[in-house]
Amino acid sequence: MSHTLVLASNNAGKIKEFNALLADVGIEVKPQNEFDFEEAEETGLSFIENAILKARHACAHTGLPALADDSGIEVDYLNGAPGIYSARFAGEHGNSDANNALLLEKLDGVPESQRTARFHCVLAYMRHQNDPTPKVFHGVWEGRILTAHEGQEGFGYDPIFYVPEQGCSAASLAKNIKNKISHRAQALQQLLASFQAEKEQGQRL
Repeated sequence: MSHTLVLASNNAGKIKEFNALLADVGIEVKPQNEFDFEEAEETGLSFIENAILKARHACAHTGLPALADDSGIEVDYLNGAPGIYSARFAGEHGNSDANNALLLEKLDGVPESQRTARFHCVLAYMRHQNDPTPKVFHGVWEGRILTAHEGQEGFGYDPIFYVPEQGCSAASLAKNIKNKISHRAQALQQLLASFQAEKEQGQRL
């Protein structure tokens, strides 16, 4: 199977992660910034809405199938915040240091048992901009918020997200382990299983 997809993101961390996860299955991923168009406005009120908006936008501007993800972190103590606003929680889009600092500040003094959280990743795959049946995949990674940064790997909220099964933060995990268990890896595994099933049935991806 050899396919070229546009990844509707200019986030360098995500692009590296997607390429690492998809390279071995014959899928070439081209980042959105190889094409000359503005990013879609994320006007949806859910991860699913935003992912579909971004995938449709990329299809429309490239003529290629597109894959978009919308992901973020949901903190129970904050009633699900920052949620879809994870990337701009502190105001400036993509300022991970500020976002992490604000989250730690909002949870200052909150006991460990009430710091439960989870990463969500919703992937939307569209064959073309008018695809009436986008494929949607949802990965969830359970954990809790630490009280201080830990680890040097990853990006975003990884340094303050504790993974109980691994006994460390997401930013302390080796990339090959994170690429097997993260919310994004789970969603991608669902996507690949769907691709494989369609291939076996002789359907057009």
